[in-house]
Amino acid sequence: MSDRPDTPMFETETTNAEIRGRWQLPDDADPASMDLDKLDPGNSDWFVANKELQVFDRLRTEAPVHFTPDSQFGPYWSLTRFDDVKYVDTHHQLFSSDIMNGGIRLGGRPMTEPPNEMFHLPMFIMQDQPVHDEQRKVVAPMFTPTHLAELGKLIRVRAADILDGLPRGETFNWVREVSVELTGRMLATLFDVPQEDRHLLIHWSDTVERIGDPDYFETPADGFNEIWKCFEYFNDVWQTRQKMSEPGNDLISFLAHGESTKNMKPNEFLGNVLLLIVGGNDTTRNSISAGVQALNMFPAEYDKLRADQSLIRNMVPEIVRWQSPVAHMCRTAMEDVEIGGQTINKWDKVAIWYVSGNRDDDHFDNPNQLLIDRPHARQHLSFGYGIHRCLGNRLAEMQLTILWEEIMQRFAHVEVVGEAQYLNSSFIRGITELPVRVHDL
Repeated sequence: MSDRPDTPMFETETTNAEIRGRWQLPDDADPASMDLDKLDPGNSDWFVANKELQVFDRLRTEAPVHFTPDSQFGPYWSLTRFDDVKYVDTHHQLFSSDIMNGGIRLGGRPMTEPPNEMFHLPMFIMQDQPVHDEQRKVVAPMFTPTHLAELGKLIRVRAADILDGLPRGETFNWVREVSVELTGRMLATLFDVPQEDRHLLIHWSDTVERIGDPDYFETPADGFNEIWKCFEYFNDVWQTRQKMSEPGNDLISFLAHGESTKNMKPNEFLGNVLLLIVGGNDTTRNSISAGVQALNMFPAEYDKLRADQSLIRNMVPEIVRWQSPVAHMCRTAMEDVEIGGQTINKWDKVAIWYVSGNRDDDHFDNPNQLLIDRPHARQHLSFGYGIHRCLGNRLAEMQLTILWEEIMQRFAHVEVVGEAQYLNSSFIRGITELPVRVHDL
């Protein structure tokens, strides 16, 4: 696999600024007063303005199975209640994730042209069975209990190092100094690449979400060209690992020697590498940031934690629910299906909103509040259900648990001292800046 994949071909040179301008919401946009048929929950402006929960509060009440006829993603359905989201997630025969049918996020379309004539990055999360299961099994050994126990020791050492190095008596961005740093170090370990390259991994993960952001790239093609640098980097790693007689204990070695992955085409290899980078970064990173934010928003819960640190293990899944780092997944209906009194037709695009289902008051008491002792805290949607349930969910929870154990050994308070800033994305529900000060015990 020495050749670079074909450069993506684009039908238009439309800039990201032109695309944003066409669909941009006014600063005073109010989801409560818009015409329901014009409400587009996938517009990332709601998310960067921190208004998305208002959108979903309205949809769960007035139109839990909602159709958006016109958007930058084309027409699509939104499911916003817990039970409906879980139903779609657990019925993969009815609702396809396959990239050829449109993939897992808003913007995907069923392919009517040969894949080499468009930007096409297959990955196992965007495959139906049996390919999905075969490729997923290749990387599953990374997440066995025995291996996680070994990783836990390393995480604790790194968490302590990061926290001990934080500035005292001054404001800093928790996202950059803690959330990104811990997840970046872990990604480098999972791929067995030099730690000094960890920021490249974070950069490529960020690029996936910022391809369409004019603040970062003039055109989508510029963002895609940046992603090809990820292929060039990992292609060298792949070739080295493939020559090894015995595979190493890292994700690239698993892919290079796995029966269902060792002969992947370059685009498929890059797609799976990006999947593992983003999956290993975004859930943990944004939950680390959200935990600090939430405990400051609900100081009684912070007091509860100070009084009983054994609550950390229950608090962690509650933070993941409260934040919902992956806001949505998409599926394509493979036959006509009736949900909530609405008929979803074959080939319709369906967005299942984890962020909304996790705030469904028919399923959770006081869903908008962080409750660190919430009963059955793990029964949230954030890791998905069914065959596509997040493979690294235990690793994500372990990183959060260990980090909070180490935080509580050092700091009486991680104090939020400024306004959070949010990622311009309706796929990853992210925090980009969280100004804090730490106060020692």
